[in-house]
Amino acid sequence: MSALTPRPGIMKIAPYVPGKDSVDGKEPIAKLSSNEGALGPSPKAMAAYARAAAELHRYPDGASDRLRHAIGRHYGLDASRIVCGSGSDELLNLLVRSYCGPGDELLYSQYGFLMYPINALGVGATPVAVPEKDYRADVDAMLARVTDRTRVVCLANPNNPTGSYVTKDDVRRLHADLPKNVLLVIDAAYAEYVSRNDYESGVELVDRAENVVMTRTFSKIYGMGGLRLGWMYASAGIVDVINRLRQPFNVNLAAQIAGIAALEDIAHTDASRANNDIWLPWLSAELGKLGLKPLPSVGNFVTVGFGSRERAAAANDWLMKDGLIPRMIAGYGLPEHLRITIGTETEMKLVQESLARFVAGHK
Repeated sequence: MSALTPRPGIMKIAPYVPGKDSVDGKEPIAKLSSNEGALGPSPKAMAAYARAAAELHRYPDGASDRLRHAIGRHYGLDASRIVCGSGSDELLNLLVRSYCGPGDELLYSQYGFLMYPINALGVGATPVAVPEKDYRADVDAMLARVTDRTRVVCLANPNNPTGSYVTKDDVRRLHADLPKNVLLVIDAAYAEYVSRNDYESGVELVDRAENVVMTRTFSKIYGMGGLRLGWMYASAGIVDVINRLRQPFNVNLAAQIAGIAALEDIAHTDASRANNDIWLPWLSAELGKLGLKPLPSVGNFVTVGFGSRERAAAANDWLMKDGLIPRMIAGYGLPEHLRITIGTETEMKLVQESLARFVAGHK
């Protein structure tokens, strides 16, 4: 046996398992397991990526200056308060490494993103899952679990995998009642899909407070998950801390160039949002007609209840045999549900038809 001993907490981590991307013995028709953008990346981003090939011998801009300024222009933000990362995953990890450690606690909602407890355990901290109410983060319950050991509160808004969101007023109430030495991390990976009047991605709160961070990603509506590109917006003090800890060339050259082009292609982003606006409610309604229980969602996915673990597993196998790949989410504590990414019109109709046949044969 090795005499090497990993840091406390690491061996308690259940490694993150991503959604499947293939079907054994069958060519997949639609991968709907990872909430990737239905229309793929912008043609302008793809062209910029191709042009970057001639420069691959060059190191990327270590500060992602051009990309940060492009994000700032697009969203109306101060570029000096933006940090770019290798996906928002890297930035979430850096934030926990910066502000959490042995003896500390990290709070997150019951069905929150699995990387929150993984990041906490990785630094020897204790992850605390707070029960949700009707598959939605419960602000009062979260505040009740805050102790003098709490250092970070992670709130996915909208939440993956439930698709629910917390209103702007409730997020502000959560922040107002947190101690000033607790960092509130608002993970807004799906913010571009939300059109509710009572939702706010976190920008306004970051502008008002020193202890709030908003993280975002290019993996969802921009369709660039393969390039691993994300960003965060925070106070100058937090930005300084993260820039000291992150690797000097953490965002690759091609991702920076493609990201700028993606931001400029407003028409493609609008088309991606419009596709979701049509097919998310359509699929949810159609699955409801079949007697299934889709959870209300404002993301680019719908989580569907099948009534039991066994029936959900059977539905997963059924869809897979039809070349349609959903996501099993037992790891999130939802074994009786499947999560289905909203795809194109053709893909959504295939899902509806497949599940209609499944329900007819599994009453």
